[in-house]
Amino acid sequence: MEVFSFERQIKHYNSYQKILLVGEGDFSFAVCLARAFGLAVNMFATSLDSRESLMLNYSKAMSKVMELEARGCKVLLEVDVHSMSQHPFLISERFDCIIYNFPHVGYLHGPFSAECNGFQNRFHQDLIRGFLQNASQLLTAIGEIHVTHKTTFPFSEQKIVELAQEVGLYLVHEEHFLLLDYPAYENKRGAWICDQPFPVGMCITFKFAKLPSYTTSGFNLGITAPGPWSAYSGIIGPHMQW
Repeated sequence: MEVFSFERQIKHYNSYQKILLVGEGDFSFAVCLARAFGLAVNMFATSLDSRESLMLNYSKAMSKVMELEARGCKVLLEVDVHSMSQHPFLISERFDCIIYNFPHVGYLHGPFSAECNGFQNRFHQDLIRGFLQNASQLLTAIGEIHVTHKTTFPFSEQKIVELAQEVGLYLVHEEHFLLLDYPAYENKRGAWICDQPFPVGMCITFKFAKLPSYTTSGFNLGITAPGPWSAYSGIIGPHMQW
């Protein structure tokens, strides 16, 4: 591993951290971090897509993959978040930060499916729960899992904080997410019209960590730095789709 002469940082992330990015779409978020760091030798960037589907779905994905690899990032394709902790190139790795931006399982009934559909919501929850279970196995002892998501209805019904608690994680902090903080990041739909952006709206980056091994039933670890959306599940906003 290369030793950097000085730390380079963008928002929550720095060049000294070992970072895993999942569900990367066209890999533009990974490129954003890599450019900020100069080199990306401490980064792994993954996608569920195969090489063929990347080329089909995203017009700029392969050029981004080439840039990432040139900067030292390890790019892995066909990585399923439900089983990534057992992936042969990840199973022995441990990360300081694992990032999943705008998790979305796709649409049950085509691109005009309603996000507020109960079945659709449960599929989203299964995706997030599976990711959190696997990500928790790949963290360092003091590592964090970052999930960025919309906080308006119906996305609020996914109850990400509660899902994290189910798998033994607690909310460390939550912070507003702004696209302007990440130059070169182009959010993509990831389903049907994959290469198109979607309206981000109000979003939060939820930061989770594992419960310390010394935690007992009498020691309550909850939100250490509450944000404005701690109780966001009751907020109702305009209907939006990816």
